[in-house]
Amino acid sequence: MNYENYDPSFPDQPVVDLYLPVWADLPSFRSKPAFIWAEDGSNGATKNSTITYAQLNESVHSISTQLLTQLQRGDTVVILCSPGLELVEIIFGCQRAGLLCIPVFPPDPSFTKENYHHLVRVLSQTKPKAAIAHHDYIARVQHYISLSSDNHKLAEMLQKLTWISTSDIKDKKVSSNMGSLPYNGCRPNEMYLIQYTSGATGIPKPVLVTAGAAAHNVRVARKAYDLYPNSVIVSWLPQYHDCGLQFLLLTIISGATSVLTSPGAFVNRPGLWLELISKFQATCTPVPSFSLPLVIKRGGVDKGTQPISLWSLKNLIIINEPIYKASVDRFVEMFKPFGLNPSCISPSYGLAENGTFVSTAWRGNCSNAASFPHIPSHNKLLPCARLASQREEEEDMDIIVVDEETCELVVDGTEGEIWVSSPSNCSGYLGHPSLTREIFQARPRNKVSRCFVRTGDRGIIKGEERFLYVTGRCSDVIKLPNNQEIHPHFIETAAQNSCQKFLRGGCLAAFEMSSTIVLVAEIQRHEKDVKVLKQICEWAKKAVLKEEKVEIGLMVLVKSGSVPKTTSGKIQRWAAKDMLIRGKMSVVMEMQFEDNNARFLPSYEAIGKTNKEIRCQGGNRTSTVAEDRDQEISLAFSSTPRRPPMLSLL
Repeated sequence: MNYENYDPSFPDQPVVDLYLPVWADLPSFRSKPAFIWAEDGSNGATKNSTITYAQLNESVHSISTQLLTQLQRGDTVVILCSPGLELVEIIFGCQRAGLLCIPVFPPDPSFTKENYHHLVRVLSQTKPKAAIAHHDYIARVQHYISLSSDNHKLAEMLQKLTWISTSDIKDKKVSSNMGSLPYNGCRPNEMYLIQYTSGATGIPKPVLVTAGAAAHNVRVARKAYDLYPNSVIVSWLPQYHDCGLQFLLLTIISGATSVLTSPGAFVNRPGLWLELISKFQATCTPVPSFSLPLVIKRGGVDKGTQPISLWSLKNLIIINEPIYKASVDRFVEMFKPFGLNPSCISPSYGLAENGTFVSTAWRGNCSNAASFPHIPSHNKLLPCARLASQREEEEDMDIIVVDEETCELVVDGTEGEIWVSSPSNCSGYLGHPSLTREIFQARPRNKVSRCFVRTGDRGIIKGEERFLYVTGRCSDVIKLPNNQEIHPHFIETAAQNSCQKFLRGGCLAAFEMSSTIVLVAEIQRHEKDVKVLKQICEWAKKAVLKEEKVEIGLMVLVKSGSVPKTTSGKIQRWAAKDMLIRGKMSVVMEMQFEDNNARFLPSYEAIGKTNKEIRCQGGNRTSTVAEDRDQEISLAFSSTPRRPPMLSLL
């Protein structure tokens, strides 16, 4: 059925939830799927469940009504639901009830694993009145509270919450006479969401998002990506924050259909993403840049349950900058025979402090010469915006590049910090008034202007089209002895490309420590051959020197899962440095390069028993020294890997 009865001049709604009853009341939309949940089966076939616009609107109304029997408008609630349609219903239900919500992936209710620390952070910082979860989850939490636990602080925080079962607010039907009632949901100037930053450069911070700012952000994104009721979106991104949450809102304001699946399903079988695009003839799909090599390697296009056909895609939205052109080129080359049109590639930029979306370099109506693969690259990177040809609807999204020290505008062609000013700007960090003033109320020096958000990202504007290239993070920049600077991802990429069979892609962290460049890299398998380990380090060092003209001082090979990452897959270099100093890395081998000589330092597992202990420089880790006929070997003890599996990170 064709749903293209949408009037482009239809007035924008002040909050996203107000779009839902509009679509649900249109006869042609009542039975139209709003969201489809795809569950990957053991035999490769998917089991789908659907909720239509009319069903979603009725469910949201029922949920909001039931919530207000136990809570009051403005109360803060934490949502602890697993990914799925129920989570979508609860998120929109909270907005219609006028509640401030924090969606959080539910940690194991035994709270014995390390993935509960973010929940502790959320409870202590936001002080929610209630938690919404499945009744089985609540029962297990209550059991944990009843036990004499060592973690009394966590038990106390959990006990203070009013626990609300999803079945209690979903299964009870209320009057569906919504049209005669005044809207009592979140108003444009009211907080509706607390969204945490990724934690790529520091401890995640709680960002306050108003309902009006969120609506503006997805309206701009809708127009930028040219989404309409006939659009079909496929997404496996986490529904709790950032791009995954934004695409739930984008679906509703566009009147589109979204096919959702879990990050775990994608990690287990990346080919599922391609199959869903093919099956539902998707026109739009967001994907982190780090996952493209994973799809190439494990996509299984020759082993899937159905043929792959990507001809329908108009927007392949690539997020998680910086975005390497070579990685995208390989993906396009791999899937062009399956119908992928290179012009659908949409390199994009966003951050939590601006709702999510900031810009894209994609233009739907541009000539072939201005689309991928003809978009010019800069230092191997693709642009995430073209500022000279901003559309009318993007004109209130003001993007500038300034000197991060002086706060003065820099000329095009000079790298600096990216600042963004728009109605999408969030209100600040909860409980951080000084940092809020510094980040959310910045103004360029010697210029009268409105407030900007300091993104903490480095960028450069180049060319007549004024393409914006996001080059890295300000806090990650490594200062070189010759007064030059380098972004660590260039070092990491050069090293990984030199040893693709041995080093895990996207699992390397480079940083400066005591005037030495350190590179930590995960190995793909447990390698015991000392000669192989040594060769990996030497290959990486030579590749970085050749590609980037930079000397690595210390190479550390670690077990899989050791390098810390954010929930969106970004490397936490600050955390990797801290873990290495404190001896919390699961080290396989270290190799120190001094004056063209290498000191080879493999781990206990690599060479067996040790015979005496020493204290390492730069931290408190305990090492051992063994004698070898050719070299001195220092063995680094380490704890088990601290980063959870990739599944829990996504």
